[in-house]
Amino acid sequence: MSSYRVLARKWRPQKFEDIVGQEAVVRTLQNALRRNRVAHAMIFSGVRGVGKTTIARIMAKAINCHNQAEAPCDRCPSCQAIIAGNAIDLHEIDGASNRGIQEIRDLKENIRFLPAQDRFKVIIIDEVHMLTTEAFNALLKTLEEPPEHVFFMFATTEIHKVPVTILSRCQRYELKRVPFKVLFEFFASIAGREGVTISRPALDIIASEADGSVRDGLSLLDQIFSFGGDTVTEEDLRLVLGLVDRRIFARIAASLLASDLAQALTLLNETYSQGMDLKRFSHGLLYFCRSLLIAKTSKDPAAILDLSEQEMAVIMELSAGYPLETLSALFNLMMKGVEEMQFAPHPRMVLEMLFVKAVQVGTIVPVSAILSRLDSLLAGHPEPLAPAPVPPREPSPTPLAPVPSKEEGPRTPLADQRAVPASGPRRSPPTNPAPTISLEEVLSAADTEEDSDDLESIPAPSPPMPTSTSKSRDVQRDWEAFLDHIRDRKKWMAVTLSQADKVTEEGGALVIRYEESSECHMLQEKDNRKLLTEFAQDFFQRELAVRIVVAGENGGGELDQPQEERRALAKEPRVQIALEVFGGRIAGIRTGPRSR
Repeated sequence: MSSYRVLARKWRPQKFEDIVGQEAVVRTLQNALRRNRVAHAMIFSGVRGVGKTTIARIMAKAINCHNQAEAPCDRCPSCQAIIAGNAIDLHEIDGASNRGIQEIRDLKENIRFLPAQDRFKVIIIDEVHMLTTEAFNALLKTLEEPPEHVFFMFATTEIHKVPVTILSRCQRYELKRVPFKVLFEFFASIAGREGVTISRPALDIIASEADGSVRDGLSLLDQIFSFGGDTVTEEDLRLVLGLVDRRIFARIAASLLASDLAQALTLLNETYSQGMDLKRFSHGLLYFCRSLLIAKTSKDPAAILDLSEQEMAVIMELSAGYPLETLSALFNLMMKGVEEMQFAPHPRMVLEMLFVKAVQVGTIVPVSAILSRLDSLLAGHPEPLAPAPVPPREPSPTPLAPVPSKEEGPRTPLADQRAVPASGPRRSPPTNPAPTISLEEVLSAADTEEDSDDLESIPAPSPPMPTSTSKSRDVQRDWEAFLDHIRDRKKWMAVTLSQADKVTEEGGALVIRYEESSECHMLQEKDNRKLLTEFAQDFFQRELAVRIVVAGENGGGELDQPQEERRALAKEPRVQIALEVFGGRIAGIRTGPRSR
């Protein structure tokens, strides 16, 4: 039995005219040959299977061809020797297995001698990026000033790993991925030459799976030709290669966008039963979701996606029916799910749960919309949520109302209370103000120890000071009441403020002084200072700024001696133990003669 030559070798291009999808590179090389401007060192880069080594071999034939007018002619002894693989002056080296400095030294010794048969020696190093740093260094001087009878040609799939000192001594040729249409036509011609009838959908699948690589597509064709004989169908691709029609991705995506979870799971089960690798399938579905997003945003999606006309039409039609936010949410969910599947012991379960989340992308309400709705409810102007209403919670057995405190009687229900805007200018309270509740008070309920999911646990706002006592509140006199006001809303903030050394009102600002910056670190954060300012303005009923001053910083100066003594006494361990045992707090400390 004679040895069989696979399609990738049998139909390997032997002339420039046979190269597929690299017209710019081919034209440049042909012109260089005609004008005798061939560089002494060239490097060809690109993805696998696009013709890097093939172009290097054709150039080697063209350089030594005896018929320069039509080089390479494939008829002269030099061309025939290269085609047969026994050319003495062509040295093709695998950079992955001959990567050390000793191999490069042997090569440099070899190129010192003149060619044995042809005019030039041609050195082709495949996967040149695999050479060691020492081997690259040994090659530098030779590349810069090579002998006149030597040409170097390098091929690599990872040009970023080649040192720039090597790149600067070579002419670079970037080979691009072969477009889908070119691959489709090329594979169709190969099938005709091989006497095999293959359906158009099957060719679409193979050209898509090739992903711009001619060699990968020829390998798939070779395998399916061996199974299908003279006729190849889509069913053959599924049975032999485990490939599925890309239309299944469109059907599943349409089901997810339509919130039809049952249909999506049914299609997934059918795909799984056919033997499709789920991780490979999930990658295909992810790329389909990407195609939907690009079709929605790009002016020329066909130039980016490089798909068949039939698939492009399906993508355009499906993407046109949904907003950009929905398609973007679906793509983000798919991307996270694909990442989880890479290390999951049960990838099918991950994919099924991903479908459960994906069917809800059309009903997701942004947080900003929820907060806007809450603001409008508190202001007494309810607005509908967009794009879809949030499902209502379980009805409460009793009407929602603030919990009354022990000192005061039953409060007015929440629906009858006047809402205070979260921001904006503040007005003076009326003579007999009604109890109020603000958005900050509702949201701050989560910081209390008694927080709960129900609105019954929201602390009631502190009642305003009786007008008969005083017309306005004073910082020094009402500081303890202010701490109680904050303690109902932010307990940690009240504890931090109670440790302040001195509190004054200076020029319309509430100045809070501390001895050490560590005691007021959280208060100095932007959000917390803003919240403290709102609390101060709410309590003292006037525009107050808040300044946090630390001794020795920001012009705070040093604390006086009595303050230091009082602070030391407050930190006395016995005092702290007494406070903890009796649950008390320090009302004041005297250190002068009267205290004795």
